[in-house]
Amino acid sequence: MEGQQGQENLATLALAQAHFQKGEYAEAEALYSAYVRQYACAASEGEAPGSKCSPEDLATAYNNRGQIKCFRVDYYEAMDGTSAVEVQPSFEVPYYHRGLILYRLGYFDDALEDFKKVLDLNPGFQDAILSLKQTVLDKKEKQRRNY
Repeated sequence: MEGQQGQENLATLALAQAHFQKGEYAEAEALYSAYVRQYACAASEGEAPGSKCSPEDLATAYNNRGQIKCFRVDYYEAMDGTSAVEVQPSFEVPYYHRGLILYRLGYFDDALEDFKKVLDLNPGFQDAILSLKQTVLDKKEKQRRNY
C-alpha cells in the first residue's frame, strides 16, 4: 500500500508538471494542490516524507502553484513561494518568484532581500541580477518622489 501511495503522489506531480508545461494552469494548480495535500497526509500519518515525496518535489509544487497564481495577478495568494522556501531553503527559484511579487507590490526592501538571497545561492542567475538592479533603481525613484 505504501508503495502504491508513493507512486500515486509521483503520478500526480508528473501530471501537474505536464499541464503546467502546456499552459493548462487550472488543471496544473488543482493537481499541485492535490500533491501538497497528499504530502501532508503522508507526513501526518507518521510516514517519512522523503519516502514518498522529496522536499525538492514539494518545493517545486508550491513554487509552480504560486507562479500560476501570479499569472492570475493574485499576488498575495501567489506567496506559495514562501512555503517552497520553508521546505527547501536552498532552492533559489522560489526566492526569485517571491522577490518579483514583492517588487510588484512595492515592497522593494523585501524584494531586494530575496534577489540577494537568489544570488547567494546562484550567482549566475541572470534574471535575478537584472531584477536586483531594477529594484534598486525603482526604490531610489520612489524615495526621490517621497512615496
